Amino acid sequence: MEAGIVQQLLPGVRRLVAPNPGLMTGPGTNTYLLGERDITVLDPGPALDAHIDAIDAAIVRSGGRLQRVVVTHTHPDHSPGAALLAERYGVPLVGQSIANDGHQDDSFQPDEELQHDVVIDVEGVALRAIHTPGHVDNHFCYFHEASGLLFTGDHIMQGSTVVIIPPAGDMADYMASLRALLDYPMAALAPGHGTLIESPHQEVQHLLAHRQGREDKVHAALTQLERGDLDDLVTVAYDDVDASIHPIAKLSLWAHLLKLQKEQRAEENDGIWAVIA
Repeated sequence: MEAGIVQQLLPGVRRLVAPNPGLMTGPGTNTYLLGERDITVLDPGPALDAHIDAIDAAIVRSGGRLQRVVVTHTHPDHSPGAALLAERYGVPLVGQSIANDGHQDDSFQPDEELQHDVVIDVEGVALRAIHTPGHVDNHFCYFHEASGLLFTGDHIMQGSTVVIIPPAGDMADYMASLRALLDYPMAALAPGHGTLIESPHQEVQHLLAHRQGREDKVHAALTQLERGDLDDLVTVAYDDVDASIHPIAKLSLWAHLLKLQKEQRAEENDGIWAVIA
């Protein structure tokens, strides 16, 4: 996947990769252009002039017109480009706002506050918004009903699991949102990072099993240590990943612990966690 190169995935569905590769973004953030002439841009990515120019060039080459910009969520690698596109084209921004927890893009101010099950018309094709809280509370996936393609943002990423960052991120919500996707007739997943995933239902089931397995390890670590803080627990619950990843893993560990706390299976006092029998 090369930044700035337009790839035709399906009729009316093109992908551009932003030049922001990294540990958390993989090869870069995927921006999708939906429609041939009346175009909807999904996740314009970071506010990088080169990427915005590439989006603009793709629209111009197609002879199309930008109708709107929609975002899956407002993390800085997904939505800051929206303000630049809105200024250039004078189009509405569609998404859901959220209080800034230190990880949000304050530049994104939606003209249309998105709600679950809203249908956006893209050249006669229904693009259905599916509220999928978990990675962050204002996260939406979008179901392209004509093709069965599900645009997953950071709810599902190709090649890696998603980091859940409390308090805006919630592990119980994340797993519930994954289960809800199984009700949709998905043909493939178009993630916010990485390539198409051609076995969507199997991928969702795999992620659910992985998260449940990690939760079981977190609970077992609590039982083994009897009590401990995040630094103590991450070395046991995430002993199967490189220690260099532990600072990031502690975020998802915290999310798992909060889920166990909600279920009255763990308790916390001054940053020290203990299992509840």
